[in-house]
Amino acid sequence: MTKKTPSSLPKSLGGKAAMAGAAIGSAAIAAALLYASKQREKKENGSKSPPVNPPETD
Repeated sequence: MTKKTPSSLPKSLGGKAAMAGAAIGSAAIAAALLYASKQREKKENGSKSPPVNPPETD
């Protein structure tokens, strides 16, 4: 007699969940890279222009 172990999910549902998890993970990585590149561009564009009138000191 063979032992059957109870599985929490059917095999087909587990595969679909794994694919959905991979897709969500990929989308999160892509969003993080886009955010980082926009922040870098914003930082580079802001630091190139010198102040028009430097503050006067006493």
